[in-house]
Amino acid sequence: MRIAAFTTMGLVLALAAAPFIASDVGAKASVSSGVEVAYASVGADTSIPFGWVEFCQRYASECAVSGKVADVNLTEASMHEIRQVNTFVNRSVEAVSDMEHWGVVDRWDLPADGKGDCEDYALMKRKMLIERGYPRSALLVTVVRDQQNEGHAILTVKTNGGEYVLDNLTDEVKPVSKIAYRFVKRQSQQDPNVWVALGPVAAQKFASR
Repeated sequence: MRIAAFTTMGLVLALAAAPFIASDVGAKASVSSGVEVAYASVGADTSIPFGWVEFCQRYASECAVSGKVADVNLTEASMHEIRQVNTFVNRSVEAVSDMEHWGVVDRWDLPADGKGDCEDYALMKRKMLIERGYPRSALLVTVVRDQQNEGHAILTVKTNGGEYVLDNLTDEVKPVSKIAYRFVKRQSQQDPNVWVALGPVAAQKFASR
């Protein structure tokens, strides 16, 4: 059931009041030795989406460089929390096109009025996870092409046990190897204002430490 007409602050406060478990970003990783994990192949710097540039003019603090590069430590608890954020935002925001919402072809924004398109869902999930202590450098807005070759935006969560996708089209948090999209580009881990091209997903074995 959709929860209508939240303000951005209301979404954050509602999330804070929800029955989330405590974040355990620093806990020991739960990924077992020999488990296959997957990452999108990262290429050279590429063009920055104009929607991101314009978004940063309105929300400068959301575009700050953290100065520290870190992945999310993947545990059962952290994955549970990530899934909760994905589901909460998906069910709290009404999907509308930018043309319907703003009268323009493309605008990236936080869903302050409870409405938004794919980029807005991704930005809200990113904001909420950052505010819950997850590293900014591991929460990467990502541009993909779907099966109809249409542009789409998702949030990639980069963990020490592979990369996972938060998508407004499903409440399921999936590893990148299980996604039918073609990855195009995403934010750099070093600087969210630098974007890098993406290639095919590559799988590797997770080695215990």
